[in-house]
Amino acid sequence: MKIKQKLNPALRLFILLALFLPFTLQAQILKPVKWSFSSKALSGNEVQLTLKASIDHTWHLYSQDVPPPPDGPVPTSFTFVKSPNYTLVGKVTEPKPIEEYDNQFQVTLKYFENQAVFTQKIKVLSEKDFTLNGELEFMVCDDKQCLAPEIVDFEFKIKGVKDSSPKIEEVTEPVMSDTTSSAIVLPSSDSEDTLGESDASSGAAVDPNAEITADTGLASNTSLWSLFFFSFLAGFAAILTPCVFPMIPMTVTFFLKEKDKVKAKFQALSYGVSIILIYTIIGTVVAVTLGANFANFLSTHWIPNVLFFLIFLFFAASFLGMFEITLPSWMINKSDAQADRGGVVGSFFMAFTLVLVSFSCTGPIVGAILVASAGGQVLMPIIGMLGFSLAFALPFTLFAFFPRWLNNMPKSGGWLNSVKVVLGFLELALGLKFLSIADQTYHWGILDREVYIAFWIVIFTLMGFYLLGKLKFAHDSDLKYIGVPRLGMAIITFAFVAYMIPGMFGAPLQALSGYMPPQATHDFDLNKIVRDNVQLYAGSGTTSAQPESSLCDKPKYSEILHLPHGLDGYFDYEQGLACAAQLNKPVFIDFTGHGCVNCREMEARVWADPRVLKKLREEFVIVALYVDDKTTLPESEWVTSTYDGKVKKTIGRKYADFQISKYNVNAQPYYCLLDTQGKLLVQPKAYDLDVENFLAFLDSAITVFKQRSMATAG
Repeated sequence: MKIKQKLNPALRLFILLALFLPFTLQAQILKPVKWSFSSKALSGNEVQLTLKASIDHTWHLYSQDVPPPPDGPVPTSFTFVKSPNYTLVGKVTEPKPIEEYDNQFQVTLKYFENQAVFTQKIKVLSEKDFTLNGELEFMVCDDKQCLAPEIVDFEFKIKGVKDSSPKIEEVTEPVMSDTTSSAIVLPSSDSEDTLGESDASSGAAVDPNAEITADTGLASNTSLWSLFFFSFLAGFAAILTPCVFPMIPMTVTFFLKEKDKVKAKFQALSYGVSIILIYTIIGTVVAVTLGANFANFLSTHWIPNVLFFLIFLFFAASFLGMFEITLPSWMINKSDAQADRGGVVGSFFMAFTLVLVSFSCTGPIVGAILVASAGGQVLMPIIGMLGFSLAFALPFTLFAFFPRWLNNMPKSGGWLNSVKVVLGFLELALGLKFLSIADQTYHWGILDREVYIAFWIVIFTLMGFYLLGKLKFAHDSDLKYIGVPRLGMAIITFAFVAYMIPGMFGAPLQALSGYMPPQATHDFDLNKIVRDNVQLYAGSGTTSAQPESSLCDKPKYSEILHLPHGLDGYFDYEQGLACAAQLNKPVFIDFTGHGCVNCREMEARVWADPRVLKKLREEFVIVALYVDDKTTLPESEWVTSTYDGKVKKTIGRKYADFQISKYNVNAQPYYCLLDTQGKLLVQPKAYDLDVENFLAFLDSAITVFKQRSMATAG
């Protein structure tokens, strides 16, 4: 006897959700960024426009100051429609971004987390109220995927100014736009973020009129600690130079003349604090005079970078003994005279005299720290000088407190000049980084990756020979033998040179990736040659020659767009689909982008597998659709979006719209396997570094395609 039992409605709903949830998650529009816009009147006829991005947890929005594709992601940018009603005052300002090195792009990138508030000042020229229109473009990524660039329209209602009397009032209500990170502007949803509500990430209320200071996060704090540690070590290195080291016993002896031991120790402490104060003031002056707004110019323009390169060369030449950097004698004499006053004032001027006298040795080190930190946030020069001065002042203060330690100090000698020369080699090598930045930014082609590595190999080889006593500079003493510490340094130096040699043939040199130019600038990449000509055909029985292309015709845009690993394919959907029908092969659609980090990772770690390459080359017609390419299409190829009704005029906007309209997805990478009619063979696949999963994905599509072909033929 069978008993029929009705399922509870809630249980049935749960089962349905469980069945359809995977498909819902696979095809979804991600909405990690919400934009809001507001404005307020300033004094006179100026108005401040505020464009706020609220960013979901784990996602990050790129700064305006990042290398554009193909070297980096799409930067955030703003366009304001020109009008006689107003004029722009300066440029769009942004909060201080998080800055860290990206291993995929092999370049340092700047981005924001949680929120970013951009502001633009305008000068109102009209007496009548008007609307200011414009658009912004941005790109976001998380640790698993990047989304296509998004274009968002905005408008501000601006009140006319009848006179120039000062006003400070809110002139518009916030205009909200809930967007997704694709090239489509999505309509607002119920989850709109409003200014003044609690911030989802921090739980703190956000005042729309308050000046926002960005939370730079752990990466920023880490970079400050790294700079402090580097500067601290540089301070110790400065002590071991011939201008400073002999000053220690001379200075300590001065304090020992004081009969009152408590007073002597107080003066010694004042002396150390004064050294720290002097150098920190120097860092503060640099921070105030340059400031954070100067960072973009310093980090991207060729003039400061070439200037810094020349400064490092100048300092290196001084350390190598070509000349001495000295200050005017009158300055040193006046400071020395003030030191005789005694007390705290005397200690301060004694410290100032030390700074002046030792300038020929400390100047290049201090200059290097300031140059390295000037392009960063305001705190960097201050932190750098604080770390340097703390280490620099420490020995003077400690030896004054514990004079017996002087008996254990090594004697001055030629080894001090050797320290100075080694520092000169290091300055020479590090200075090349600034020339490399200018070279990459302006595509001069002077300092490609292999040229850069060649310079470093030569510099550190010469440094190794110097440590072994095979090279001698103007101020060096005769070296009868080398000690164990010096031999150890020589071994480390030559080991470093040996590590760099494979880099001349395309080895990635991951430990130095932050200092090297991008891999794409390497002309003779042996790894790429081997991969394209041997590994590409491993297991296929074809290793002697590369097979001819099986494409039907020349791909559109092949002059500017390329596939990895020597694969052939198309960059236009219609052209690729037509060829697939002609060859009777399934279509492999690759939604990708120049600025898509995870796309490059999939290509490097999954596509590079010989089995995957063999299937892609032999079984599919590959169509790579770039969703962020800026190339303008001929007017005959413009498309009007069925999603937002806008005309798409570039390759990127056309295929970003195609992806979101057809598949309801805006993330890349995204892989769709189609038959010759453009119908899906299997469920599309996104970012997945498991090679076996990807092979199963391709095999299942091939099986379904053959079944459909047989059914059609039958």
